[in-house]
Amino acid sequence: MPRVSGKFALWMVLLAAFFAGFVLLGNWQVRRYHLKLRISHEMQTRVHAAPVPAPGPPQWPHAERMQYLHVELRGRYLAGAQTLVRGASRDGYGFWVMAPLQTDRGFIVLVNRGYIPDSLPAQPAFARIKPPIGEVALTGLLRASEPRGGFLRHNQPEKNLWYSRDVAAIAAARDLPAGGVAPYFVDADAVAGSSPWPMAGLTNVHLYNHSLGYAITWYLLALGTALAAGIVIRHERKLRDPQRP
Repeated sequence: MPRVSGKFALWMVLLAAFFAGFVLLGNWQVRRYHLKLRISHEMQTRVHAAPVPAPGPPQWPHAERMQYLHVELRGRYLAGAQTLVRGASRDGYGFWVMAPLQTDRGFIVLVNRGYIPDSLPAQPAFARIKPPIGEVALTGLLRASEPRGGFLRHNQPEKNLWYSRDVAAIAAARDLPAGGVAPYFVDADAVAGSSPWPMAGLTNVHLYNHSLGYAITWYLLALGTALAAGIVIRHERKLRDPQRP
């Protein structure tokens, strides 16, 4: 019986390894696809649920798990402590207006009051975006803090330049009491009949899920590897038996 060439054996080992790797990667992407579907469903459920009281200090250690929870707040905005954070919305590039709210429960929550266009801070109309005076009640979506800064652009508190909604850094820059500020912020809901700026209710809650497409790609690569293995086997058989059709 003719011996199997070492080159043929090496090719078969490599192709088998590639085939197994592509199948495992495809299986992993299928699991990610179903995981993202579940997360997306949970997000949409939270977003459209009736608002609940914003998490207080006992719940703060678990706040990151409550992303997009629909919450309600009551209290008073702290005067002179608004922060403009660079950011993009569906209406273009501009600023998010972040304002600390002293809640009637004793702690402070940073509220994203909404978006303003890039040109507004240089206009007289900018003065009209000051937070309302007196007791307010609002609802919104709980969001996790965005530490350090944006992509390739770090926050510069000393220059009052902000590229992410970093709750801890903004609270420190505005001399808010340490330990008394919630570790999350709240994107305020839009209110019918309110002034156009800041424009609230622009939270993007879409979770991109391309995992199924990636899984198909990996499985096609596995199929291609299997076909390549078939070609190698056929070629080897012809070398061993030239009379084989």
